[in-house]
Amino acid sequence: MAQATLEETAIVDDLYTEEMLRLQSRIHAELLRNTQHATLERLDARELHALARSFAQQVLEGITLPQRIIEALSGLVVSEIRGYGPLDVLLRDHSITEIMVNGTRQVMIERDGRILSAPVRFLNAEHIMRIVEKIIAPLGRRLDEAVPMVDARLPDGSRVNVIIQPLAIDGPYMTIRKFAHDPLTGEDLVRFGTMTAQMRDFLHLCVNGKLNIMISGGTGSGKTTTLNVLSGFIPKDERIITIEDAVELQLQQDHVLQLESRPANLEGTGEITIRDLVRNSLRMRPDRIIVGEVRGGEALDMLQAMNTGHEGSLSTAHTNSPRDCLSRLETMVLMAGTELPSHAIRQQIASAIDLIVHQDRMRDGSRRVTHITEVQRMEGEEILTQDLFVLERHAVGADGDLVATHRSLGIQPLFVEKLSAEGVELPPEMFMTQESVVGPRAILW
Repeated sequence: MAQATLEETAIVDDLYTEEMLRLQSRIHAELLRNTQHATLERLDARELHALARSFAQQVLEGITLPQRIIEALSGLVVSEIRGYGPLDVLLRDHSITEIMVNGTRQVMIERDGRILSAPVRFLNAEHIMRIVEKIIAPLGRRLDEAVPMVDARLPDGSRVNVIIQPLAIDGPYMTIRKFAHDPLTGEDLVRFGTMTAQMRDFLHLCVNGKLNIMISGGTGSGKTTTLNVLSGFIPKDERIITIEDAVELQLQQDHVLQLESRPANLEGTGEITIRDLVRNSLRMRPDRIIVGEVRGGEALDMLQAMNTGHEGSLSTAHTNSPRDCLSRLETMVLMAGTELPSHAIRQQIASAIDLIVHQDRMRDGSRRVTHITEVQRMEGEEILTQDLFVLERHAVGADGDLVATHRSLGIQPLFVEKLSAEGVELPPEMFMTQESVVGPRAILW
């Protein structure tokens, strides 16, 4: 029998009470105590569910419960053995993008950009840690008082972060960013109101013309999704190297090489950083280098690569505005231990970065590109920038939806000549002042 779906568990309102969780725990323990591991491995899903049902009936003897509760408890026991317990039903629901386990108190999810309470619970901290161990053990990761934080990845690519006591006061806390099974396209972002068709077409030409582009924004603003969409504009005959802490990008081109950083092992050795990978990628004959996110000294190596013939590179940075992105890059270059003066660092940034795409997560949960900004040149001690597209926010409706306008400022960027040298021409109508009203939202991602 199939395991319970999220909708089914929501109907069974009492399934995740402490009493029911304790019954489930007893059934699980009895099954493991009386069944050899090799036997469990041989059973298919239907046979394992039948076995769990038989142990449920033994444990529940003398306790009157509806059959649907018994079946649901049996399904949850199967999830404990073969999957990730209460998380399974959330992981199967493709409308959920984030799962947040806030200790034993609550489990929250993100769906359509909104944070909601999930109808599942864990019995205690030991229950959470048992599931965490199932996640990290195959990866050789460690989590204890000496190493109370860990990053991991599920087999489907979903990213997992866990932090435990003493750092997590009421922990363990677990956050899962689910892997998108169907990566979004430029058409999707237009449909969602993240950007206009004019903005999408403009960015497509900029990527084809090998501009160096930074995507900036705050946590949960959709930077990686937009990076994935822009990376999809790269011609299929180019050799692309992606560098990430945890692989998230889903490029569809044929010639893509994915590099992933590695944390130190249990002895504290063997760490391979993003910076190490950026440096190594330069010896791999890349046409394009894509860095999932720059956070530190690797910014210097990335800028130097952009300035020494590796045009068309893309990356993201956690910042609050296009101007803040430039300041953050300067700070990150200093983190590389360089003694370059500020003027020299800014000169490198101004000559390397052509365009900044900034986006925010709005109050209504939607993600919007708020600025497409050209990085022009140095003037004195400052880097000059020019907004090309902006989002003008008008109001938030009574239903909480954003009402805003994406507007082209009608300004021709200075990098037109650079694009022409790559055989890319921007049509004049692309610089005409245009407005596109955003809201109320129809679909979120």
